[in-house]
Amino acid sequence: MEQKIKSGDNKKNATNKKNNSFLVINIFLLIILPVFSIAFDVHFENETFEWLLIGKWFIFWAVGMRLFSAGVKQSSNPEYTATKIFDLKSVESFVVIRELGFANISLGVMGILSVINNHWRLIAGITGCLFFGLAAMQHLFKKPDSRNEIIATLGDLFVFIILLIYLYFAMTAYRYA
Repeated sequence: MEQKIKSGDNKKNATNKKNNSFLVINIFLLIILPVFSIAFDVHFENETFEWLLIGKWFIFWAVGMRLFSAGVKQSSNPEYTATKIFDLKSVESFVVIRELGFANISLGVMGILSVINNHWRLIAGITGCLFFGLAAMQHLFKKPDSRNEIIATLGDLFVFIILLIYLYFAMTAYRYA
């Protein structure tokens, strides 16, 4: 009997570690890595700290790397997203989750490539803002089913707001260029 309880505790600890890893990955991709990249460019590349630089690295990490890595995970293991994020029990949902993964890979590649081309960056910013804004709205209208869904909701909302501010400054800069 005691053996089963310990085994159950181990499963609970493993689940908590996986839940924490989702949070940690989001903190790194949405805050730490963009801030580090911006600081590097300002300090070592003598870039001016402005919204265009913030957008460059935020689009690369939050839109590019986050969506690309989520897409790879969703395409290769749709069960994780279905059960751990959306609390879906049906195997039939895996096909839709896998296709969501393909879309995320595609948007992610655009975000990744935007780091080398300013013109792509604006398009990646617009599509990323639209995607994260709609995703956040969908999450907000639906009662979150899990801790990971709450994390996803907050992350989507955060990305949407940052991209909205970036797009305002980017559009202003392009208009007066």
